[in-house]
Amino acid sequence: MDPIKNLIGEIPFSADIYWLLRNKHKPFNSHFRLEGLRKYLPEMCSSARLFGQTSALGNRIFIFASLHYWIEQATVIGLALAGMGHRVNLGYLPYADWEKPLTPFDLRRQGLYARESLNPARTLIEVQSLLDVHPVASLPASIQEAVHQVSSFDVQYTSQTEEVDLSSQLYKLRFQRNSQAAKSGLAWLQSGKPDLLVVPNGTILELGVLYRLARHLNIPVVTYEFNDQKEQIWLAQNDEIMHQNTDRLWQMRLSLPLTLEQRTKIETLESARQGGRSFGKSERLWQNAPSAGSASARIELGLDDRPVVLLATNVLGDSLTLGRNLICPSMSDWITRTVQFFAGRPDIQFVIRIHPGEQLAHGPSMLKVIQTALPELSAHIHVVKPDEKVNTYDLIELASLGLVYTTTTGLEMALQGIPVIAVGETHYRNAGFCLAPNTWQEYIELLESSLPDLPSRRLTAEQIDLAWNYAYRFFFEFPQPFPWRLLHFWKDYQLWPLERLLGAEGQQLFGRTFNYLAGEPIDWKGLN
Repeated sequence: MDPIKNLIGEIPFSADIYWLLRNKHKPFNSHFRLEGLRKYLPEMCSSARLFGQTSALGNRIFIFASLHYWIEQATVIGLALAGMGHRVNLGYLPYADWEKPLTPFDLRRQGLYARESLNPARTLIEVQSLLDVHPVASLPASIQEAVHQVSSFDVQYTSQTEEVDLSSQLYKLRFQRNSQAAKSGLAWLQSGKPDLLVVPNGTILELGVLYRLARHLNIPVVTYEFNDQKEQIWLAQNDEIMHQNTDRLWQMRLSLPLTLEQRTKIETLESARQGGRSFGKSERLWQNAPSAGSASARIELGLDDRPVVLLATNVLGDSLTLGRNLICPSMSDWITRTVQFFAGRPDIQFVIRIHPGEQLAHGPSMLKVIQTALPELSAHIHVVKPDEKVNTYDLIELASLGLVYTTTTGLEMALQGIPVIAVGETHYRNAGFCLAPNTWQEYIELLESSLPDLPSRRLTAEQIDLAWNYAYRFFFEFPQPFPWRLLHFWKDYQLWPLERLLGAEGQQLFGRTFNYLAGEPIDWKGLN
């Protein structure tokens, strides 16, 4: 069927005619679906129009999304911003999947379906498929390099690997789509000259390409993503949100001691994470086994009284690891060389906790990396597999030193006074309580100077207080209140329809976040 579609797709307006004759008045049989948007859009437009009539003229905002679920959410965010008085352009690419090829015929059909679905919003916001934008003929060298980088990230993210085969079909597909998005996006941004770009994620896929285009053109940009809590969003201005850059927040808040209420709140969160319980408005369980205590973990692993160094891994291809290499080419390289280093240190018990999230992953495991680095593990090296019913926090209690790439486990070790060496570009690396080598040589020197007397390396009371302070700011002040998460979006929307959001109640709870989305600088100093 695909060869026929490819052939038909080359005929001008063939998909348009097919759409008019076969699909226009029938349910759209495709993974690319905007049915929730089609259901609620008339109501949304009425609400946005009602509130927008009394709002002051605001910024010209270009909000971009690719993939149907991001398009639905971006449309609703765009209508909310229009209801607050901003001039909004919605740009999109009508893809359902980022890793599967699509015939020109089917892409055109999805484009027609998206255009019809979004048509009611056109009285309030400008709607533009980037497929319909005449692209620039060529890209500047810096953008070409950015397209290559994003395409490589896409392969790493999709395959959950650090190796990128530039001849693979996946890389070629991602490079082709990202190049197309770059050429059309650059043409639109240069002609449209928006005051601001709003884009989810900003690191991978066409989303990452548009982010880099905005930075190239010196257009202010806001990126956003979601954590595990309902009614929360992460925001970054002129930065990739997955970098979780907390520098400005920490600068504004580090001198403020925690109140008793704040300290109790962060301790309650940590207790829930340690005990494998949910917390707040999240259903996530952070451990696959309840805490049994450090003594039980010591017996389970067969540990003796020698000092324990704990290395906690990340999941390969996670957005929080992409482009975070600082002292070595990859996380795998760091683990390989670290395992080989500790093979020669029988005075230390070296424990590697492979991330439990690998149970849901389909890429290569860190276990394979370790086995390749050291086919025969010495008796003093212990590997805790992702599916083992061992609570990570029980291992933390045993540790005298922690080694991490970007995982938040490093922050949580510091809360217990354990010195931590952070080798990847993680948000807490330079917060004042971690050891942060900038080269491999510095890393080895830190290990060699620390291991002979690990008890003396424990964090001071001041550093521990600093870590608790930072943890509170990261978990409770870095996220902003927001009504609609991507997961279960329409369920959230039923709770917070646009009329309620734009009314007094919604603006009191979420208005400041939408102002930040519209480009108002985030006021880290004035947090409640």
